[in-house]
Amino acid sequence: MEILVKTPLGLEKIAAERVRELEAGVEVVARPHGYEGLVLIEKCGDKYRLARLIEDEVLEAERVIAFEEVVPARIEAIIDAAVRVAEGRVSRDESFAVRTVRRGRHEFTSVDVNAKVGARIAASIGAAVNLDYPDKIVQVEILQDRAGISILDGRAEWRKMDRDKRSSLPFFSRVSIVQMPYLGPPEGARQIGGRIGRAVQAYEVDELVIAPNKAVDASELVVFLQGIEEGIESRYQVQKRSYSRTARRVKVLVQDLYQLVRERSGESLIVFEPEGVEIRRIVNKLRDIFSRGGRVNLLFGSREGIPKGIYRRADLVIDLAPEITLPTELAAPAALAEIYTVLSMETQD
Repeated sequence: MEILVKTPLGLEKIAAERVRELEAGVEVVARPHGYEGLVLIEKCGDKYRLARLIEDEVLEAERVIAFEEVVPARIEAIIDAAVRVAEGRVSRDESFAVRTVRRGRHEFTSVDVNAKVGARIAASIGAAVNLDYPDKIVQVEILQDRAGISILDGRAEWRKMDRDKRSSLPFFSRVSIVQMPYLGPPEGARQIGGRIGRAVQAYEVDELVIAPNKAVDASELVVFLQGIEEGIESRYQVQKRSYSRTARRVKVLVQDLYQLVRERSGESLIVFEPEGVEIRRIVNKLRDIFSRGGRVNLLFGSREGIPKGIYRRADLVIDLAPEITLPTELAAPAALAEIYTVLSMETQD
């Protein structure tokens, strides 16, 4: 057991064949013990050279781990081996974390390994444990009766959030999406509603306000709102399963468009329509609006645009894509992404 390669599910055999092309006579097993997403190199020449070649040449390889030591999958043997490896690769001035992936049945858990290995390494070397942003990662990969130990560069780890990123949640949580309803044939209204619901939930905005500007057919509005709720719920369930933080479900309100604008007099209000200006020309005004604090209302039309009388109450009227009419379901997510990107770039500059 020299190298473990992690691949997308279903691409194990392709990755294994690519490894065989890189080194003649290499012993490769796709899906060892039936585990999907893994390719195991049992025997090879220079494992460090081959690992570098796999990283350079095999695009199907998402992670390549060359083992420093391989020991029986017993917790004391793993601890002893991990300490030996760490003593040669981790200095007392560096931070570290232990990450364990366990496959098979054992008398211990991955958490047991992380805790006991981490404590022994800290006591032996004097290095500090940093679970979020470690300089080095002591990686323990357990496959049935064997355990491989490696040291990885924690600073090279791909992560969704790191110390240099700023959360976008405070930005989007201040935004109210005001959407005129998409009405008409039931199936179309429901589908568009679902797409809008999923989009606003993805950004976890403060609220979604469905705002007709005149009397509408109740049955058509109900179908559109059902689609909205279905879209929000479907995305929310995904977020609850996949996020390490707590996701917030977007609330939905219904209010007459004109009354909403009157009621929110004094709040920031931005209309998105083709008669507006390009976003690049009003970046400073956008920055000023979002620097004031408080709620920012973004208004979007549907088959009918936002009534022009409301333009007079708007802080800005923006054209997201001159000479292009965006579909109703794309307008809000496009605006959110564009504004956030522009203001983030401006802040960094």
